[in-house]
Amino acid sequence: MDGKLRPALASAAELRGRIWFFGKALCSSCHSGAYYTDNSTHNLQVERFYTPRMINGILATADGPIKTFPLRGIKDSPPYFHDGRLLTLEDTIEFFNLVLETRLSEAEKDDLLAFLDAL
Repeated sequence: MDGKLRPALASAAELRGRIWFFGKALCSSCHSGAYYTDNSTHNLQVERFYTPRMINGILATADGPIKTFPLRGIKDSPPYFHDGRLLTLEDTIEFFNLVLETRLSEAEKDDLLAFLDAL
């Protein structure tokens, strides 16, 4: 009901993932509360990773502010990100690892995935 894991029922990976989610991974800075959203918009400035180009007749440039998506039940709603560019939660974790420069290890990313799968 409150969006929190029950430690007695959670796996070790899910519990570690919760630590990364609320700490090093920086997820909770936008994904907070029982539904893991702050209902705000944030500009991730992802344009620094690509050169503007034409895609299907539309100039792809900066995304600008994007509304924070609620994460409850996230494993059941692929693709991810506002435009579906991230096909899996693993892709999404890696995307934010690069964008936010969190430098998560493979083990930390695996734990974070376990936590997200439990939401």
